[in-house]
Amino acid sequence: MNRIITTLALSGGVALAALSPAMAQETLRLTIASGHPEVFLWVKHMHETFIPTVNAALAEKGDLQIEWTEAYGGTLMKLGSEAEALETGIADVAMASGVFDPAGMGILNITYAMPFGPIDPEMVTSAVEDALYGTEGLIDQLTDETGVVYIGGGVAIDGYNIAAKRPIRTRADMDGMRIGGAGPNLAWLNSTGAVGVQGSYVTFYNDISTGVYDGNIGWMTANVPARIYEVAPYWNRTDFGAMYIGGLGVAERLWEEFSDDTKDAFRKGAEAYSKAFFEEQSAKYAANEKTMLEGGGEEIMMEPAERQAWIDDMDNPVTAWREAALARGEPVDEMLEIYRDTLAEDGFTFPRDYLAE
Repeated sequence: MNRIITTLALSGGVALAALSPAMAQETLRLTIASGHPEVFLWVKHMHETFIPTVNAALAEKGDLQIEWTEAYGGTLMKLGSEAEALETGIADVAMASGVFDPAGMGILNITYAMPFGPIDPEMVTSAVEDALYGTEGLIDQLTDETGVVYIGGGVAIDGYNIAAKRPIRTRADMDGMRIGGAGPNLAWLNSTGAVGVQGSYVTFYNDISTGVYDGNIGWMTANVPARIYEVAPYWNRTDFGAMYIGGLGVAERLWEEFSDDTKDAFRKGAEAYSKAFFEEQSAKYAANEKTMLEGGGEEIMMEPAERQAWIDDMDNPVTAWREAALARGEPVDEMLEIYRDTLAEDGFTFPRDYLAE
């Protein structure tokens, strides 16, 4: 979807130079974009929360207004090319995420490298941002490598589980199943006998209904709107954990030209964005769960001993991700320790200490 929000009170034919000094106001034209459509909450609140909050903060100062062009759903850039679009000038503001851009933003995929974590999205997001900002030089290095300034606004999805055509109570139940998922989470199937197949919510429903695979790794507030429960009615509680998907990024070339007041307005927008996201996510989770159960879906709890055996036997998921980060010269070990220790301070201990191995 493309839309233009114009905050100018004058027609396009009137030059700013014609204004009196007291009324003079700079206009900045910016493009905010996403490869995902607005059905995803992290895109929806770019429009509903981030932009209005930035505009309101700038209006308090009165010397700058922004004319926004919004381009969502891949209308300007494809999914996974957000960092490239910011660096090359195609877009000015976008989601900084590593899930679909592991080469450019892979350091943000820390939770995907440490599955079976907390199911609380806000706890996860807070711990990730503590690790990002608490690791000396990491944010600056991310900017140097990508040309993107991370401004906060971090969000996490509400927890991955497996929707499938049959119930999963033991690992034996998974043997031979074909499960669709995004790249980073397919490795979680290691040691189960299931086969991971690259897919996304664009194709999950049709691929499951036609037998391409037997289910998908997904989250409640996406699975239910996509009506996956119609073709994969068993919501199997593997509890992979809430997963951090990223935060808001601004092109470095642009950020360097911002005044302190403008930077502050963008950070306020990012903070409001996270808050609104989590509030709606919480409400939607309960509503979506009710819809699924009333629509014929069923929740299945995996046997705790089977789940623990799965976790113990799988290849350490941190290893490959850590090696890739070290190859990029990133201080990944410090980041991992801060993330783990922050969660421990908040009362969560991983069922396996990936970092001790």
